[in-house]
Amino acid sequence: MYRIGIDVGGTNTDAIILDGHNHLIHSVKSPTTLDIKTGIENSLRNLLHEANIDKTKITHAMLGTTQCTNAIVERKKLAKVGVIRLGFPATASVPPYTAWPKDMVEKLSGNYALAHGGYEYDGQLLGDINEQEIKTLLGEWRDKVESIAVIGVFSSIKNDQELKVREWIWEEYGEAYPVSCSSLIGSVGLIERENATILNAALCKVIETTTTGFVHALEEEGIKGAEVYLCQNDGTLMSIEYAKDFPILTIACGPTNSIRGASYLANIKDTMVIDVGGTTSDIGVLQDGFPRESSVAVEVGDIRTNFRMPDIISVGLGGGSIVRVDNGKITVGPDSVGYKIGEEALVFGGNTLTTTDIAVRLGLADMGDKSLVSHIDEAFAKQVQTEISSIIEQAIDKMKTSSEDVQIVLVGGGSVIIPDQIRGVASIIKAENGGVANAIGASIAQISGQYEQIYIYSREPREDSLKDAEEKAVKQAVMAGADPTTIELVEVEETPLAYHPENATRLRVKVVGKMS
Repeated sequence: MYRIGIDVGGTNTDAIILDGHNHLIHSVKSPTTLDIKTGIENSLRNLLHEANIDKTKITHAMLGTTQCTNAIVERKKLAKVGVIRLGFPATASVPPYTAWPKDMVEKLSGNYALAHGGYEYDGQLLGDINEQEIKTLLGEWRDKVESIAVIGVFSSIKNDQELKVREWIWEEYGEAYPVSCSSLIGSVGLIERENATILNAALCKVIETTTTGFVHALEEEGIKGAEVYLCQNDGTLMSIEYAKDFPILTIACGPTNSIRGASYLANIKDTMVIDVGGTTSDIGVLQDGFPRESSVAVEVGDIRTNFRMPDIISVGLGGGSIVRVDNGKITVGPDSVGYKIGEEALVFGGNTLTTTDIAVRLGLADMGDKSLVSHIDEAFAKQVQTEISSIIEQAIDKMKTSSEDVQIVLVGGGSVIIPDQIRGVASIIKAENGGVANAIGASIAQISGQYEQIYIYSREPREDSLKDAEEKAVKQAVMAGADPTTIELVEVEETPLAYHPENATRLRVKVVGKMS
């Protein structure tokens, strides 16, 4: 029995094979291609050719991809979205798409409607939804939108209106039509939750292309019948069908794959992880084996959202970062030669001075032709390394929760550029096979389910509320592809809402299970 894991980075696409005991059989790195798909196919082909295993024994294939992130940042391949906000007239003063970049609104069609409905903050009815109003709107939108986002005021307390509107949309457009409900995606806070839901709706075409392409690539290599999963941004997996409903959950899955892979390789559940790629370094924190989640609203493509995101800092420092001297001042990055490092870096016969050249000059790395960097002054190389240390030190300080020195697990193909001594760091662990920690993290991941809602403990006792939230989280995990018999509770977060007179609490529950 074998499992394949593939992780698409900005510079390289990594692919690995694990056996039934999670032992690494083989790994390969291929340059990430402009269309991403070709890079995945190349990595898969090289991996299977070099590993020489029985393809019929491959049972699972996992993909961590940057497709959705790239689509938002580059404003490409996005669906035209219709936005239905249930909360008229109470919310009319701040319409949907407020504070969005203009080019993004145009890309998504800018169609929105404020319809009757919604709830008050204590769960009381704000307004009834009107079937005729919604269906008239759907008649007008029939050829104008490709996906619909439904957002109800305080649907995080009660979401029956959103689900009813979704039913009406399916009655009009068919059950295969993509509909995103905000209560299943974002947290408390109307505008940020709405923004996250619109982005989720916009990604329906991207995720369809990605999943179909991956399955097709596997079939072309003779892998048939394997269970296929995509990576989520909390370090767990989801089935293809689940990913099609929640494509936004793939955003930032790359760094979390590396963090989970680092945890597995170093056999440590609580530590800080630095994943150094070719273009950027991602710094995250492991808490009990899972990446720490961000507690603040996160911007995705200049759009403020509040859906679940890992607490990650990315800095423009990688193995391909360009080193320059400007008026006597040394700068490192943030621009990089990226996947062209094999032809543009000095050690590979190119003309661009990169951080990898500095690492080879100082004897920290053994790659390329050393003689091509022998002319670099050693004192200058050490100055560049000091600048690299400074960039990393500042990023680590931002992630710390105390002033104490921290332990670091260092992974990623570009980790050779990081000095052995960094201020504020007690020890650095360099994990064996750390260069493919991201693909390993994708392969060993479990499947999670998460549920978040505001419960009013004075009306529904805490034990009953916890039980209800856990049952709904388990349901999410099963939908994502988890085996119901293996699911266990891993996290409960309770946040009392101070402004509420009846002991209301925002309750977030997370469960994980093994692949079914």
